[in-house]
Amino acid sequence: MRLPAWLSQHIAAFRALFVLTVLLGIVYPLLMVGIGQIPGLSGRADGSFIDKDGKTVGSRLIGQSFTDADGNPLKQYFQSRPSAAGDGYNPKSTSASNLGPENVVDTLADPADQEDEGKQSLLTQVCSRSKAIGELEGVDGSRPYCTPDGVGAVLAVFHRDGSTGPVTRVVSLNETGDTQPFLATYEGVKVELAVFGEDYSKGVVTPIRGDAPDRSAVPADAVTASGSGLDPHISVAYARLQVNRVAGARGMSPADAQKLVDKYTTGRVLGFVGEPGVNVLQLNLALDAAHPVRG
Repeated sequence: MRLPAWLSQHIAAFRALFVLTVLLGIVYPLLMVGIGQIPGLSGRADGSFIDKDGKTVGSRLIGQSFTDADGNPLKQYFQSRPSAAGDGYNPKSTSASNLGPENVVDTLADPADQEDEGKQSLLTQVCSRSKAIGELEGVDGSRPYCTPDGVGAVLAVFHRDGSTGPVTRVVSLNETGDTQPFLATYEGVKVELAVFGEDYSKGVVTPIRGDAPDRSAVPADAVTASGSGLDPHISVAYARLQVNRVAGARGMSPADAQKLVDKYTTGRVLGFVGEPGVNVLQLNLALDAAHPVRG
């Protein structure tokens, strides 16, 4: 007996659904799992975990912080780059800050609310991190468009005719409180400190370059997070910046520390994509094994 056309079409659709479910929902995943267990691939398939003394201490693929309980860098370890994933390197919250280069004005904290810490702009985050790393590593951490105190050097410039004409008022948007403005005057007008709650939207946002060198001693990856927030690598330049500090904290020579940096430096992908990087966790574990901290 010939089935109705509509019923034949439905049966054919169900057959296709069943076959594709078996192939793509069962056979293919099991095949991939089996391939992942081939010797040489199993470690990567299982997460590239690193064990020490029988305990898993991390993954080659996910970065982690090397700080104390208060978030201060441990001087005996190489430091990772910043992370915007949760509280830092949280695989369940992988993300970037989503702040762009035009994000230069901070959200000021409410002085009447002790829990309100405000929100730093991307520029101030970069400035404060660069200042802190410069102090930690004993180098000049100054950067263009940053104040000496480590905030974005940004003014709201008010003109008589809106955006043109003589300057009538100038406010340092990221500085508040009892400090002195990073710039005393601008085009002959005294610079004021910002006050929480005031509207400065009619002023022209004007970043001030300052006299910092074009190329900072602190590399870019030391002050910015990766797109995923999980990058386990730092640049070779950032690793080299930390060599003297780590060597001094461990009582070893900088040359020996540099040899370990070289050992755990990975090349460009396919020989030409990206830049060489240093896996921070593997490097720090190698340091603990070769030159443990005394005392």
